[in-house]
Amino acid sequence: MKFFQLLRIPPLVEHLRSWLSRAPAPVFGLYGGLMAFGAYFAMYAFRRPFTVSSYADAPPVLVDYKIALVIAQVFGYALSKVAGIKVISEMPPHRRALAILVLIGAAEFCLVLFAVIPAPWNIACLFANGLALGMIWGLVFGFLEGRRLSELLGAMLCASFIVSSGVVKSAGESVMLLGWANEYWMPAMTGLLFTPLLLICVAGLAIMPPPDAEDERLRVARKLMNGTARRAMFINFAPGLIALVVIYVGLTALRDFRDNFAVEIWNGLGFRNNAEIFTFSELPVAAIVLATMALLMFIRNNRRAFLANLILVAVGLGLAGLSSLAFQMHLIGPVTWMIALGAGLYLGYTPFNALLFDRFIAASGRSGTAGFLIYVADASGYMSSVALLILYNFVGVRGSSVGFLVVISYVAALAGLALIAGAGVYFHRHLARENLGDQTVESGGSRAALRHARRA
Repeated sequence: MKFFQLLRIPPLVEHLRSWLSRAPAPVFGLYGGLMAFGAYFAMYAFRRPFTVSSYADAPPVLVDYKIALVIAQVFGYALSKVAGIKVISEMPPHRRALAILVLIGAAEFCLVLFAVIPAPWNIACLFANGLALGMIWGLVFGFLEGRRLSELLGAMLCASFIVSSGVVKSAGESVMLLGWANEYWMPAMTGLLFTPLLLICVAGLAIMPPPDAEDERLRVARKLMNGTARRAMFINFAPGLIALVVIYVGLTALRDFRDNFAVEIWNGLGFRNNAEIFTFSELPVAAIVLATMALLMFIRNNRRAFLANLILVAVGLGLAGLSSLAFQMHLIGPVTWMIALGAGLYLGYTPFNALLFDRFIAASGRSGTAGFLIYVADASGYMSSVALLILYNFVGVRGSSVGFLVVISYVAALAGLALIAGAGVYFHRHLARENLGDQTVESGGSRAALRHARRA
């Protein structure tokens, strides 16, 4: 709200916020989901387009110049996730919108510097770009968590990072094919093309009303978390949370490799100079994941919904591993494999970014924010992505991008399935002891079991 007061339009803001607070659930869900989808979709235009270029004329820096760019950006992104554990947990709601715009503005400035500063010195600009963008997810999801419609809102938000990566890569390649910019200016140009969408959607998020009393009754009030609260939350559920983080580490490494080296993977599969393939292969994935995750909103009991998220992760891990096996056995073609692998990968990966931890907070009955746990997992996950890139390029395992993708999909699937089974048993028992009935946080902040109330 303070952001809009600076623009001197508080009456319009308050009118729209009041209308949204009275809007029917489908209208509110569609509005909030689209604003979140658009904001994070636009962010990807400042992050991923550079990966469609080969930068063949740039001198190598220990490794291929493009590989150095990917490592630099992912490392900056990972460090931002570490900082986000504290920043996102303590960010006041009224500062989120302005923070999003400032950080993405800084990322665009880094892309301009990337075009101006000669290679290889401009590698540092991609590191700074990643550092600026790593906290955007937590800021956007902060507008959505703790609501009765969080599954629908979160599913639409998660669909953005499934679809957006392919779309912005297609846009970036089109910018170069049309002659609008060379491969160094293309990332900044692509970001500018998506700036109007970013501004509209961030403004739309900022006017959303906060969760109401019924949201807090059903999903627990969301409070800022200081260091003491964060430690207490993690220690109390440490065995299960550590297992989940390790699963997410594998999924993030797999997902990031598939995303960062999409051009090389598709080239290896026989699809060269095909800008549409990036979008075509991700749209079915987004549809499958969006529909599946949205169904979880019909499970009203928070503990059951959390365990259902764990089952969804297990299904995704199984699909990722089996699709790679089918591809190796020549039972399916490359496009079918990439779609099936993407569907399995994102069915396992996506719950960690929103709904799994949102339901965990609600099921535990403890006041806090899902953003804290999301960023604990994210920080670990992106550090693993950096480690995988180093392993792939420095430790003598580099080979076919397609072959390496198959191998890591097997590792992530097998290890993940073993860990998700253990985590499921742990949380099934531990949450049953912690929470004999759905918990809520009353207006005074105390925990109260709704034993006598019908589970809504």
